[in-house]
Amino acid sequence: MEQKSYLLLGPRQTGKSFLIAQSFRGARVYDLLDTSIYLAFSQRPQRLAEELTAKDTLVIIDKIQRLPGLLNEVHRLIEQRGIRFLLTGSSARTLRRGGVNLLGGARTKYLHPLTQRELGEHFDLNTFITRGGLPSVYFSDNPRADLDAYTGSYLQQEIVAEGATRNVSAFS
Repeated sequence: MEQKSYLLLGPRQTGKSFLIAQSFRGARVYDLLDTSIYLAFSQRPQRLAEELTAKDTLVIIDKIQRLPGLLNEVHRLIEQRGIRFLLTGSSARTLRRGGVNLLGGARTKYLHPLTQRELGEHFDLNTFITRGGLPSVYFSDNPRADLDAYTGSYLQQEIVAEGATRNVSAFS
């Protein structure tokens, strides 16, 4: 990763968290699914600056869409301390709709579901057509249940919460 900060976006369960865990083992990572981290930063975003030291040249915040207000603190730390950030999120719409700071100097990259090329010898056309390319569903021992859970979660968290439709049953 260069000397820039990045915003890594993509649908839920495409492997963003797995990728950063495998690729950046020495970096400081904040997972906003961790309730204690989420509560600490939601109450005092400046706590991020207080915790970081000169050794923290790359900081990862996973699931930034859960706490978009933290982006102002991230932006300040990029500009004042030169810290690089890798932020992951599953909902760019949530971030944009909230009118939050999208870090103008940061580069945005997208992680999409798996492709035939990425699956290599594991690619099976029928499996791909019926399950799609989400790793957690493609490699599942119970893909129907996992796909139902994923779509239920998607309908609840993305469609209903975003107000994208008034008739959820017809949409589903």
